[in-house]
Amino acid sequence: MASPAPPSLEPKRPEHRGGVLHADLCIIGAGSGGLSVAAGAVQMGASVVLVEKGEMGGDCLNTGCVPSKALIAAAHASHAVRDGHRFGVHAPEPEIRFGEVHAHVHGVIAAIAPHDSVERFAGLGVHVIQAAARFLDGQTVEAGGEKIRARRFVIATGSRAAVPSIPGLAEAGCLTNETIFALQQRPDHLIVIGGGPIGIEMAQSFRRLGSQVTVIEAFGILARDEPEAVEVVRAALLRDGVTLLEKRGVQEVRRDADGITVLLDGTSVRGTHLLVAAGRRPNLENLGLEAAGVAVSPKGVQVDARLRTSNRRIFAIGDVAGGPQFTHVAGYHAGIVIRNALFGLPAKVDYAALPWVTYADPELAHAGLTEAEARKAGHAVQVLTWSFAMNDRAQAERATDGLAKIVLGAKGRILGATIVGPRAGELIGAWCLAISAGLKIGAVAGAMLPYPTLSEISKRAAGSYYTPKLFGPLTRRIVGFVQRILP
Repeated sequence: MASPAPPSLEPKRPEHRGGVLHADLCIIGAGSGGLSVAAGAVQMGASVVLVEKGEMGGDCLNTGCVPSKALIAAAHASHAVRDGHRFGVHAPEPEIRFGEVHAHVHGVIAAIAPHDSVERFAGLGVHVIQAAARFLDGQTVEAGGEKIRARRFVIATGSRAAVPSIPGLAEAGCLTNETIFALQQRPDHLIVIGGGPIGIEMAQSFRRLGSQVTVIEAFGILARDEPEAVEVVRAALLRDGVTLLEKRGVQEVRRDADGITVLLDGTSVRGTHLLVAAGRRPNLENLGLEAAGVAVSPKGVQVDARLRTSNRRIFAIGDVAGGPQFTHVAGYHAGIVIRNALFGLPAKVDYAALPWVTYADPELAHAGLTEAEARKAGHAVQVLTWSFAMNDRAQAERATDGLAKIVLGAKGRILGATIVGPRAGELIGAWCLAISAGLKIGAVAGAMLPYPTLSEISKRAAGSYYTPKLFGPLTRRIVGFVQRILP
């Protein structure tokens, strides 16, 4: 007897009925979060409509994570040539052909774009509409002349660069992350307003690619991170020749035929290009959210822990949801929505192990609570630190600037971790797992890691938790007693 045929893996597709396109799920926005929901849902058997008015892949692929990391890679290559003398490798000053750097950046985008393309998602069975979307009511969206009615909707429209209300800025114009990667000629002097991750990454990269760079920050750079770690990055920026003007407010911006001038309190800075990296704002305009009964705030769409809006059939994810603005958060949100919308499970967001990385050199990576946050929350805080100068692999690579800082609560519970140093963004992953799994510090201290690797810094930092007891007087007395009674 023949075996029964396997079930069909043909995707379930939206259907036209009565002039309306019906689907299980309609997603507005084809950035990282929207694409993740669409790909997961259609492959799990849901019919999916995906609406995107701009470029597939959204900010991350086209103007954010991907081009910025490609530019950073070019800057690293330039710095490696200059820095080779530390290893006995000598080379002349590198020639920066900025047009070729531009081509490299956009080549990386082009290499990744097919994975996010209309063609790929249509092939998966997603009905893609390339048009602006607008809610007509709480269960209907109009896009490209088509009405879409779905069981559930997901708003994944992302965010864009926020341009502050500085006198003269609108008239003078500026670059943002949405335009800076289009430059085909290197700026002679790039002024950066904003000392957060984007501003710092771009400042160091352009400096290493040959531009003069000045960063203006109203408070202190990288204000969300551990102060000890920020000091390491600040020192690296200054060594590279980046000018840092911290705790300085911008009064006015002026442009003339020769360049741009930023007036500060008591002084001014003159440059050729101005990059504004002073935060982001959610993309909420023209979505018809009021007609859908979706409540919003200046931070974005208001959601509960399950990412549901005030209309329980509509979810919001990623930057537009008003929470942490990272691509990996949008991807995490996608999983929460799929469990809720497709399976009816009450999955909720949990940011206890939230990671972020500033891709400076050295990298600064963090997960969980900072020391200040842990103390404010009332934890009995213990802090462990270990220096890269005490890591043999870091010594071999002459990359000893930096440290690991681990924040513990009662009984060795891991609350947070910061690593500043080489490949910190890769090293923080172990701490993300430890925090999310509720591990105690002994789990990391007892791990066997290969030697010599940078990852040993985590084990060494964790092991320092036991040092006072392990090498204290009580241990000595116990060892002495055991040695006397052993045969």
